Amino acid sequence: MIVKKPFYQKNTLAVAKNLLGCFLVRKIGKKTIRGMITETEAYVGEDDLACHASRGRTKRTETMYGEAGRAYIYMIYGIYHCLNVVTEKKGFPAAVLIRSVKIFERPMSGRKTSDAIELDGPGKLCGFMKIDRELNGLNISLGKRLWIEKGIKTSAKNIRNSKRIGIDYARHCRHYLWRFYIQF
Repeated sequence: MIVKKPFYQKNTLAVAKNLLGCFLVRKIGKKTIRGMITETEAYVGEDDLACHASRGRTKRTETMYGEAGRAYIYMIYGIYHCLNVVTEKKGFPAAVLIRSVKIFERPMSGRKTSDAIELDGPGKLCGFMKIDRELNGLNISLGKRLWIEKGIKTSAKNIRNSKRIGIDYARHCRHYLWRFYIQF
């Protein structure tokens, strides 16, 4: 079942936790790749110095200020794409970065594999799933090309949180425990 817009209109930290165990799905032509979301990070508003919106509304961040349930995709280091899902209300810049997924089927074949493929890093998962800026702004609640499906219910005792990764520049915000992951 595709996750609909109201799911994303909630508090960003809650959405970041609730995405754990859901499935990120990418359709490319007749082929489908499905990976269970195992790690996320929350970025909330202009006061969050790690959030792209901390510098205000720009052409790059315009999608973050839009409707919840949109894909916010940007490039880092000039080579890697990162997939975020816009959250909360229109006009308030907040999003959840999808950091890691596990794939339990052979991509493009639908056959189960004995070992899961772990795409541990936003650049790895975007590269593998062919997610790039062409999909920026896409409404992922419609189930076209890229979407999220309800998945397994993740017990609170299996969810861990820690500091976000790669944001040492964000002064006091670098200490926020807004990275969430499943402890298997």
